[in-house]
Amino acid sequence: MRIVIAGAGEVGTHLAKMLSNEEQNIVLMDADAKKLERASHHLEVLPVEGSPTLLSDLERAHVEGADLFVAVTPDESTNIMACLLAKRVGARHTIARINNAEYLEGEYNTLMEELGVDSMIYPEELAANEIAAITEYPWARQYITLFNGALALVGVKVRHGAPIVGKYLKDLSSLLKVEEEKSFHLVAIKRDFDTLIPRGDTLIEHNDLVFFTCAVDHIDVVRKLTGKEAPEVRRMVIMGASPVALRTISKIPEDIQIALVEIDKEKCLRLSEQLPHNVEIYHGDGRDPEITTEVGLEDAQIFVALTENSETNVLACLAAKRYNVYKTVAKEENIDYIPLAYRLDIGTLINKKLLAAGYIYRTLLGQETGQVTCLSLVSNAEVIELVARRDSRIVGQPIRELKLPANMTFGGMMRNGRPCMIDGDTVLEPYDHVVIFYHDLPLNTLKELF
Repeated sequence: MRIVIAGAGEVGTHLAKMLSNEEQNIVLMDADAKKLERASHHLEVLPVEGSPTLLSDLERAHVEGADLFVAVTPDESTNIMACLLAKRVGARHTIARINNAEYLEGEYNTLMEELGVDSMIYPEELAANEIAAITEYPWARQYITLFNGALALVGVKVRHGAPIVGKYLKDLSSLLKVEEEKSFHLVAIKRDFDTLIPRGDTLIEHNDLVFFTCAVDHIDVVRKLTGKEAPEVRRMVIMGASPVALRTISKIPEDIQIALVEIDKEKCLRLSEQLPHNVEIYHGDGRDPEITTEVGLEDAQIFVALTENSETNVLACLAAKRYNVYKTVAKEENIDYIPLAYRLDIGTLINKKLLAAGYIYRTLLGQETGQVTCLSLVSNAEVIELVARRDSRIVGQPIRELKLPANMTFGGMMRNGRPCMIDGDTVLEPYDHVVIFYHDLPLNTLKELF
């Protein structure tokens, strides 16, 4: 496929890196020659210096006939205009990064499609959705709904004392009650820097980050197996009144008290008149011991650091852990720091670039894809929803006989509207909606299977 990415900033270069790993033909364009030079040193891309809002530059970038045009410059208006022009020039599908949630609403969305913007990415909204889910399941490192909420993907850090630690995967059924059997599937383990697709003889160890899929009404089975408590979230402290923070607040139940800490005094005054009644805003630096006492951090169950400085977010979470806060969350936009942050046991990390990448992956795989979630943040892996077509290779024989790649596994499926787990004896049928967990696997392999 030929893909043109307009914008060689952090989002654009990261997308180019992921897509070039898939052996796609990538053109990266930007008006800043220095950004292009840096990107071309470590990426297999064709750099094109120019503006995505000029027809002559779009022609030089070979946008005509491109399978995908993605505009991810910092400026929303530029991205929208670039997509309109790219569509006129002949790009088959266009995606624009936006900074305004209103554009996702029905009337705007329809208008954008008519003008030539096929899809829009608002990474702040995706990040806010992940943080809001944490308030419901704070014991999980990651909680993602699949198939419109029928199934869940849950990532949990397990430690000594958890029922599953020291057990082989094949022996987990002995820990379950009769009605709990086949209620979940263990799909992957993150161990240090390695991602494991577990088999029956895989031993679960202390400090493993274990990923499960399960029906949402069996989520408590996973919690008990991993030895986690379920604290009631009554108070939450958020550091940094960023767009992600404000979108998160709009999704949090009003019975949770929120303390919002912001260092910009003018922003505090402005927001004090706009925020809902369950939010108190404090002027100060969230790392300051005096402000942490003032906001009642010792009484909070969740601390979220959402400033625009990744190092500040990580340090603030480390400080919050000294107050025995049950759950800490940091927005970490520097991918190089992510392994270190997890080594420090920060908690959950939020990265907008990886969230945006999942959206692009879904577009590449076509309309049969329901959702793609990039877990590169923690496990160098992806989770994807796919539909089994009538003529696909995976239909009509037991899973154990399919000779699947070793670095993929089935997490569950929806059949006739009902969530089901998958094991080696399962025979997939046409139009089953299946969730796949995989890593280091080309997209073309998945396309061939389905």
